[in-house]
Amino acid sequence: MQVQRSSTNSRRSLVTDLARNQSQVLSAQRLRFNVFSDEYGADLGSSDGIDADRFDPHCDHVIVSNEDTGETVATTRILHGRAASDIGGFYSEDEFELNRLKQTPGVFAELGRTCIHADYRNTSALSQLWAAVSRYMINEKVDYLIGCASISMIDGGHKAFAITRKLQADHLVAERFRVVPRRQLPHVANSNASGATSDIPPLIRAYMRLGAEVCGPPCWDPSFRCADLLVLLEVEKLTSRYARKFLRPCQATAGQRVT
Repeated sequence: MQVQRSSTNSRRSLVTDLARNQSQVLSAQRLRFNVFSDEYGADLGSSDGIDADRFDPHCDHVIVSNEDTGETVATTRILHGRAASDIGGFYSEDEFELNRLKQTPGVFAELGRTCIHADYRNTSALSQLWAAVSRYMINEKVDYLIGCASISMIDGGHKAFAITRKLQADHLVAERFRVVPRRQLPHVANSNASGATSDIPPLIRAYMRLGAEVCGPPCWDPSFRCADLLVLLEVEKLTSRYARKFLRPCQATAGQRVT
C-alpha cells in the first residue's frame, strides 16, 4: 500500500499505511483500548492497556499516524475472507448467523475495531482510513465489505432501537443478504422509543454515505455495552461520489498485492 499523507498543519501531518511490524500493531491495540475501554467503558477483559483478540494476528491493520510525533491516531483492521476461512469464520459470526450471506458468490472481507483518537475526529483521519480501505478492496479484489457498526446502550436501548428502526427503514439490504442476531437486544420489545433521538452516530453515517446497508436486526454486545448492526458494502455499488474520490486513484495499482 502506498503511504498517503495529509498536511493541513504540522500538528495534523498525518500518514496512512498498513502496519508492517508488531510494534505498529501494538500501537493500534493501545489506541483501541484507550477509545473503547477508557472512553466508552467497554469491558475488554484486559488490564494491560491492550485490546487484542484471536483475530488480530490474521488481520491487516490500517493505521493513521501523526508524522511529526509518531503517534497512532486512527486505526481499523481488515480480515480477508481467505484468512477467515482458515480460522473458522469472521469476527461478526460470533454475533450473527451469516450462512445465507456467505452463500453469495464473491470475495468478502470484514472491517472491524475502527476508532479515532478524540483529538483527531475533526481532521482527515477518517477520510484517510476509508481511502486506505478502498485501495485494499481494489488490490485484493474484494466484492463485499462487512462489519459491525455499534450504537451505545447506555440509556437502556431506547436510542439504539430508534436508530436501528430508522436505518432498517432507509438502508436495508436485499433479502439474500439478511442475517440473524445471536443475541436479541434486551428491553427492545418493551422499549418506548418515541422520545429517543434517532441521530445516527458519525461513523455509521459515514458508512451509509458510502452506500452501505444494514443486514437486519442488531445484536446485543454485552462486553462493549452496545447494539451491533451488521453492515454490508457492495464495492460495485460504492456511492459514485466516493468511488471517484477513493477508487479511481487505485486503478494504476489494481494488479498489485497490498503488503
